[in-house]
Amino acid sequence: MSRQGRLLVVDDEQIALNNLGRVLTREGYEVALEQTGTAALARIEQEAFDIVLTDLRMEKVDGMELLKATRARHPDTEVIMITGYATAETAVEAMKQGAFYYIAKPFRLDEVKKVVSEAMQKIRLRDENRQLREEVESYHGKVKIITQDTNMRRLMQLAAQVAPTDCNVLITGESGTGKELLARHVHGHSERRDGPFVAVNCGAFTDDLLANELFGHEREAFTGATTSRRGLIEAAAGGTLFLDEITEMPLPMQVKLLRAVQEREVVRLGATVASKVDFRVIAATNRDIAEMVAAGTFRHDLYFRIKVVTLDLPPLSARRDDIPLLAHHFLRKFSLRMRKEVTDIAPEVIALLVQYDFPGNVRELENIIERGVAVAGGERIEVSHLPDELRELSITKVSRRDGRLPTLQERELDYILWVLNEVGGNQTAAAQALGINRSSLWRKLKDHNGGNRTRG
Repeated sequence: MSRQGRLLVVDDEQIALNNLGRVLTREGYEVALEQTGTAALARIEQEAFDIVLTDLRMEKVDGMELLKATRARHPDTEVIMITGYATAETAVEAMKQGAFYYIAKPFRLDEVKKVVSEAMQKIRLRDENRQLREEVESYHGKVKIITQDTNMRRLMQLAAQVAPTDCNVLITGESGTGKELLARHVHGHSERRDGPFVAVNCGAFTDDLLANELFGHEREAFTGATTSRRGLIEAAAGGTLFLDEITEMPLPMQVKLLRAVQEREVVRLGATVASKVDFRVIAATNRDIAEMVAAGTFRHDLYFRIKVVTLDLPPLSARRDDIPLLAHHFLRKFSLRMRKEVTDIAPEVIALLVQYDFPGNVRELENIIERGVAVAGGERIEVSHLPDELRELSITKVSRRDGRLPTLQERELDYILWVLNEVGGNQTAAAQALGINRSSLWRKLKDHNGGNRTRG
């Protein structure tokens, strides 16, 4: 079905029918016309429409019957009622039966266009939400990593090859690149997918607390231990133990962990007998672990035990082509979560995001889009909805792109888009600020293939 909108217009007045058809076709919709309720009823039995725009009073089959039949046959189709016999009772009845809106004659064509546009916005958001739910459901607990970057695709291929082998994996990368997400991806594609995924941040506990968290304790192992408690390693039996920021683990704890990983067994605090545990280790760090091994702050034997395969996640600044893709994914995610009809991101926002260096990586981008959805008052995220550091990003800042300096043509387009944003998307005002005429501005945008990135 056309996402611009496929409409069925029904009215027994030929002039009104033709006028509505002509106006809505000009708006870009695919429009079908029927002059009787009977013909319209037969049409919806055979075809699906996004919107049915129907007169209320018609012979044989009236608008209310058509509304009920449409809702029964195509629950997702929105129905807009038009009538010259408007009363509060009929309006209430139409809305009870599921009509999207009720327009009284004589109507203004602008009013009809606005209502149809609002109905289509609802349909598009519903489609996106359904798609997002289907994506989530189709993975059954697996994690979908969104990328079109060549290097990331190679990394994902390696992860897919490693996942079923049950070998230990070390994931490296800057904070916010998605190390835990990748760990869950490996777990979700392994033979252990039906087992638990137990995550622990090794830097979040003191030495004693970390030992207790990982290995558990027996009753009366220390003051206050009134019952036995299994640790996270035992909790991961049959599944995966994810050790985040493993380089923050103190050296004495590294010795204990090495034995557990090597022998696949644990000794609870206060116990004298070891318990066998079947678990897989995936570790992660944002530090140079090889450098730490050389400096003696991380045990080399544990290092080689956990790094059977290393997956190195690149920073977001090294995969800029993924930024628009991820931004729209987060837009759908947070629009659904917040129940807001924010369905688009302004081109100027995308331009700023793509040139931003993202020290916080994917996590920072996610936070920016979440904030944008939260503060947006309309249907899309605008520059005014961005954090200060992005809104005030200097257009004169020269940032490298894919390891190279940007071309003069690229910098010119950046500057043009910045000026357009400063004047609220008004191309005439932008042309004056740039010292060129409007047609020259249009040609520059066309030459840069940036015409579709501007407003107005």
